[in-house]
Amino acid sequence: MPPPPILKTSLAYAAMVFGVGFVLGAIRVTIVVPRIGMRWAELLEMPFMLAACFLAARHVVRSWGPFEPARGLAVGLLALAWLLLAEVCLVLAQGITMAAYVTSRDPVSGAAYLLSLAFFAAMPLLVGAQPRSDRH
Repeated sequence: MPPPPILKTSLAYAAMVFGVGFVLGAIRVTIVVPRIGMRWAELLEMPFMLAACFLAARHVVRSWGPFEPARGLAVGLLALAWLLLAEVCLVLAQGITMAAYVTSRDPVSGAAYLLSLAFFAAMPLLVGAQPRSDRH
């Protein structure tokens, strides 16, 4: 069976990670931020999101891979576009301008967030490059 289109694969990957991020974000904002502040709450959430990226990428690769490098990179970059589109929609739905959102980001956790987006985009390539084990 041929692999599904890159569009479908990338959307599945982005949706899985976005779902985890949505749940963790709600916990972060309502429970963790009041106790330790925004910077530390965002930094505390980061390893969980990176683990979610890895697990979601591994699931996509196991389901529809392995991917040759170009396909893994395409899946990751298109998934990044989906994820950023969803984030922009959430920001705008809250009545916040993108300029206000960007300037309100903490410089430390914001930089870590940008780095995590790079890992998110690269994860299907990194996970997909590993040979798939078909043990029966």
